Amino acid sequence: MNQRSGGSAYEAWHVGPVRAGALSVSVASKPGVMAHGGIDVPATMLAHAVAAETPVVTAARAVHLGSGNGLVPAVAFAAGYEVEAFDRHVTNAEASRRSLAATADTLPAAQARRVRVHHAAIVNPLLDAGTCALATIRIPTDRLGVQMAVAEAFRALAMGGRVLLAGANDEGAKPAARLLEQVFGHVRLDAQHSGCRLLSAVKQHADPQDATVLATPWLDADRFHEFPVVVGGVSFTLATRPGVFSWEHLDEATGLLADLMRIEDGERVLDLGCGAGALGVVAARQTPAGSVLLLDADADAVRCATRTMALARCANTEVRASDVASAAHGATFDVVVSNPPFHLGKGTELAIPRAFIEQSWSALRPGGRLYLVANRTLPYESLIAECFGEVRTAHDGRRFKVIGGVRRG
Repeated sequence: MNQRSGGSAYEAWHVGPVRAGALSVSVASKPGVMAHGGIDVPATMLAHAVAAETPVVTAARAVHLGSGNGLVPAVAFAAGYEVEAFDRHVTNAEASRRSLAATADTLPAAQARRVRVHHAAIVNPLLDAGTCALATIRIPTDRLGVQMAVAEAFRALAMGGRVLLAGANDEGAKPAARLLEQVFGHVRLDAQHSGCRLLSAVKQHADPQDATVLATPWLDADRFHEFPVVVGGVSFTLATRPGVFSWEHLDEATGLLADLMRIEDGERVLDLGCGAGALGVVAARQTPAGSVLLLDADADAVRCATRTMALARCANTEVRASDVASAAHGATFDVVVSNPPFHLGKGTELAIPRAFIEQSWSALRPGGRLYLVANRTLPYESLIAECFGEVRTAHDGRRFKVIGGVRRG
């Protein structure tokens, strides 16, 4: 049966109360937000630690790296801090905005304090150095991401400022502890349970103890990893950054989809979950008289895809940050191409690809086509059949499959 919901279950926000120590805050969530439907232990550890902190001066500033659903910045706001919250995922950033707004509504006397939420993968262009009394880090799972977060926290903290870092042991909490000690000169283990650790350090010196640890070129927001690729018979340069999907090489599944998708000149194409923009370039070359809209939830993916389009001189393209297809603003397309994410944190999350498929159907004109590539073990055929009524298989290989459907009505 065809779906016309546009992923309404995915789009529904829920806001509820959460306590951290003596503080009560409001936290927003929906599918696609980190820890939706569960508890993120590291974020909870951070929230309780922040609740126990007291701002050293009136309206001291706190910066939060990996703000997730907004629990930690909301607790910091309730504790008396001004807030600078950062998350690279657009849905997490929106959750943080909603959580802070709902918490502020319960604290009218505090509403004059500054609160900013940034959909950004990197902090330093957006926050002055030495301005924060507190920094919290919900560690990412990649080594470079942790290194950059620690470097940015050290830079943002004023002398005497404190950093709190939390993560699971299998996310790299132990190496993160060594990194904190190398940079700050010391580290303290404040708590550990459920396979997670909460660490802290205080900025006691203007310069890091081991400056080589922070000597990463990726703290320059304008630096990209650029390398030549041949995708779908098209040669061009791909621009990527750490944390963007398959940032060091072309993803095999993306290359497979590029070889198999068929776009007629003049057609309008939506690249849903565009990453660094490889599929977008191929689509733009196949429809020079048409147009391609590239959407991604990741802040650096948007920047990388924009750079890739510029390097490839694809003037018929546009790149936007988007929670699935929301930034298409109701436009319709002849073709949707997608290599959708299926991981949220460490687990497999089918709510996200379900939303991709439902919103692809809604974005297609009658007769429009969906091309989707996925690991062959993922059960996407049933999701496509629910929306499109049938499943078309373009490739069924040992590792990947390219499947899709045609919108009939």
